[in-house]
Amino acid sequence: MGTHAIINFLVYAIVNAFTPGPGNILALNTVTNYGWRKGKKLFFGIFAGYYVVQTICAIFIYGLDEFLSPAMTVMKYFGVAYIVWLAIHIAISSPSKENDQSCASFWKGCILQFVNVKIYLFGVTALSGYVVEHYTSLGMLLFFGIIIATIGTIATSSWILLGGLFQRTYTKYFRAINIVLALVLLECAWGMFVR
Repeated sequence: MGTHAIINFLVYAIVNAFTPGPGNILALNTVTNYGWRKGKKLFFGIFAGYYVVQTICAIFIYGLDEFLSPAMTVMKYFGVAYIVWLAIHIAISSPSKENDQSCASFWKGCILQFVNVKIYLFGVTALSGYVVEHYTSLGMLLFFGIIIATIGTIATSSWILLGGLFQRTYTKYFRAINIVLALVLLECAWGMFVR
């Protein structure tokens, strides 16, 4: 794989990973509401889900097209419904109280990634558009899938860091911020629905 192909792959992966998506928005909202300590299970769920989904993408590209294509269509609608539910939840949420024990779980973050069609399309597009021309072995596809998931994890971590830095501002303007975040999530859901 030449330098030009690697640069194109990395640029695509970085831009796609850092743009607002369901996982990044949920991570930002969770850290601003609950902080790192209470939200870390959700964050680890998002990260783990990213790696599992990119493994699925690598296997898909390797040859399971007939199995995953119909599943992707069905998952799209589950993903839209879940993201709309998250948008509603974010819009009506408020900063947590110290004794509030209701925090997002590992499984909530992980399930979000399983229904997040954006990262499936991200993985399939990156692997089929940049990697398959040079490598077709399952090992290499998995390797590049891990790179994609790592870039995605770094991107989500940066959204978490920003949420932590702006926690005081969030507490003061939480309603307006939550509505904007919910609208961004609804736009994500709409984009998935019309594809």
